[in-house]
Amino acid sequence: MATGLWGRAEQQDFRSRVRGTLLGSALGDTFGAAAAGLPLDAIREAHGPQGLTEPAPAYGRRGAVTAATQLTLFTVDGLIRAHVRRDTGAWHPPTDIHRAYLRWAATQRDWGPDERRKDNGWLAREEWLYARRGADRACTTGFADDILGTLDRPKNPTARDAAAATRSAPFGLLVGWDPALVLQLATECAAQSHGHPTAYLSAGAFAVIVHGLTRGDSLDAAIQRALGVLGARPGHRSVTDALQRAVAAVPQGPPSPDAVASLAPGEGRGAEDALAVAVYCALVAEDVPHGLRLAVNHGGDSTATGALCGALLGALHGETALPGAWLADLEGRATLLELADDFALEMTQGPSLHGPAVSAPGWPARYPCG
Repeated sequence: MATGLWGRAEQQDFRSRVRGTLLGSALGDTFGAAAAGLPLDAIREAHGPQGLTEPAPAYGRRGAVTAATQLTLFTVDGLIRAHVRRDTGAWHPPTDIHRAYLRWAATQRDWGPDERRKDNGWLAREEWLYARRGADRACTTGFADDILGTLDRPKNPTARDAAAATRSAPFGLLVGWDPALVLQLATECAAQSHGHPTAYLSAGAFAVIVHGLTRGDSLDAAIQRALGVLGARPGHRSVTDALQRAVAAVPQGPPSPDAVASLAPGEGRGAEDALAVAVYCALVAEDVPHGLRLAVNHGGDSTATGALCGALLGALHGETALPGAWLADLEGRATLLELADDFALEMTQGPSLHGPAVSAPGWPARYPCG
């Protein structure tokens, strides 16, 4: 829907889905963090025969998020800045996203915010983000310099894990965009660190599914839309097959860890495997806790599958479906909410916040174009 045509009910629904997507992704992230790197037997040994049933301590506290949530926040920050920059006539969102990821990279090497950096904006001044939380090697190397990876010349061309996908839900929140453009932007930005087609196309497909859900589609319809736009891209077969496996597994019997494991053979560390697990768990979920429990109790990349599934369920149902007791412990919850509301405001009321006819400097100071 075009900016300026939003009714009050539509704005409220959109904000709820934006909040649900970002908070749901973070909940799945923190839920999966306690199982990271563990086979299912070890998860059950540590947490009981049912495995993880609620978020457990990781990184020294309950509710701690990983680099997946950190990078998701900076994705949102970059998207808002891209829209602010459009007022200047410079419109290249991948550049703004890349600059945002470089600001994330600074949080991984600096002790705290650099107050001398006038282009940091408010997010990069959040001290809690200055913590190393299991960042994927392709992310740390991909954003170790100022060179922008592209689809023609991607960074880390052999990297095919799900770390790029886990930061890509915000692209799906661009509800006024055509799905093919959402796919294009998500893949371009994923290739800035993960250059294997399976990795960046998984990120793109995931963003398109979130896009459909945010626009009010059913999960089945959103998946079919993603398959449609994905089919025109070279190298899509492994991702297409993974999504089709996820859909085909739903009628095969009750949801179970065995069903999840069948979608991620071997170690299940590829981006397409994580996407398949997340989509399946979202399809069969009775509610958000049920879906997340399924998504993290397996021997694959539990952090990624938790984050991906949480974003899907949050986009589908909105923030009110998320378990309040889990949200209470979530690290950075206030920042997530503030950024979610800023994004919703930018998407629905952008022209009133900045532009040639607006004299108030508050928004451009909050999201500087530098």
